Amino acid sequence: MLNNQIFFFFYNFAHQSNTFDKVVVFFAQTFPYTVILLAVLFLLFHHDAWPKKDVFGELKSYLRKWKEIIFVFLASGIGWVLADILKMIFKTPRPFNAFQNVFSLIPETGFAFPSQHAVFFSALAVSLFFCHKKVGYWFIFFALIIGITRIVAGVHFPIDILGGFILGALTAIVVRKFAFFRKNV
Repeated sequence: MLNNQIFFFFYNFAHQSNTFDKVVVFFAQTFPYTVILLAVLFLLFHHDAWPKKDVFGELKSYLRKWKEIIFVFLASGIGWVLADILKMIFKTPRPFNAFQNVFSLIPETGFAFPSQHAVFFSALAVSLFFCHKKVGYWFIFFALIIGITRIVAGVHFPIDILGGFILGALTAIVVRKFAFFRKNV
């Protein structure tokens, strides 16, 4: 099966070097928190640093900033919850449960499909892309790194990550379309 072949291609990089394993663990487990912090900091501080003389312009900028923050994290949060619901429906085992010769680099429990990390960071990246294209590309790259390292770490199959990316992107699109973010974000 192609899913398993791709999984083992990436997983075979694990357990070869202590240093590489630590890098994988960092990007699969710690880096996601850094990405969230970067998103919050960017959304809080990306607008004009100097106060405007126009009070209404300043208020409009302030409201837009909070609208973006709510949009980005609402889409990500909804995606996380949807992924949790789908995990209970599909009940897909993790690679280390499916294969005796797979030993994960990080502790994980529960089911695998879809990857909640992939959903959350895909929704975050696509939402940021809608607000700020150049920054959105960076966060899409961050989401890809997180997803790939979770495969290397042995906690997800590629289909879990791909499904998570698709669900996250769709969640961001739907939240943007049906929430109050349509015009300005």
